[in-house]
Amino acid sequence: MRRGDAEGAAQFWRDPAMPYAESRRACRSRACYRPHTHPTFSIGAVDEGTSVFCGLGGGPVLLHPGTVIFVPAGRVHACNPLPGAAWSYQMLHLDAAWLRAVRGEGGRLAAAEPVRIVRDPAVYARFGELNALLFSRAAPADKAAALIAFVKDGSAAPAQPIDAPAAPSRQLEAALAFLRQAPDAEASLEDLARLAGMSRYALIRAFRAATGLTPHAWRLNQRVNAAREHIRAGERLADVAHRLGFADQAHLQRVFKAHAGVTPGGYRG
Repeated sequence: MRRGDAEGAAQFWRDPAMPYAESRRACRSRACYRPHTHPTFSIGAVDEGTSVFCGLGGGPVLLHPGTVIFVPAGRVHACNPLPGAAWSYQMLHLDAAWLRAVRGEGGRLAAAEPVRIVRDPAVYARFGELNALLFSRAAPADKAAALIAFVKDGSAAPAQPIDAPAAPSRQLEAALAFLRQAPDAEASLEDLARLAGMSRYALIRAFRAATGLTPHAWRLNQRVNAAREHIRAGERLADVAHRLGFADQAHLQRVFKAHAGVTPGGYRG
């Protein structure tokens, strides 16, 4: 299914037969993103203009047309156009468990995978062909076969790596686990510090070092990711806002657009 936002700048493809994949195409977009993470593995390509990639452990890196970037699940990043400029891009999101299963068929899995920036014209051309196929009326079986082939072959392409940060400490992981399990929970900075056995100052520093975000920003990002799931499931936006602890639908809309580049309504189509 194709979905476009109100400005016509972005289209989304989703298919119930392939729930592990979602693709997006944006043309001449000026939308900017806050640093954020996805629970999915993301593959993006720059079609036109120049993007500035920023991520924990590296950056900023200029991404020119023809560049393909592979971003593991959970890695903080942001790709934005140059100030006052626009860019066109494609972005594919893949369920992390599905990807691990595909990569594990006849191969080894990397423990802490880096972000990979690929500047190979052949990889870019093949990614464009894959995305065009996904947006077409081709059979889901053909789309799935092309997707699996690209994932397997793309993993071997020469790339500029941006290494993953060190794993969170056991103390910090207690706070992160709580927020992952309950993105709608009302937890103060004091509550999170108590869970981690740290002072508030130490918690903020540990959060920034491990995730690139403050506890508040990380929590908002988790809520936006949860909102995506509820919106795809067809829930009313007012209900999503209430469920996830936003002040109201307008608050959800502002935060969602800052992270996703489109409004919740534009994302749902």
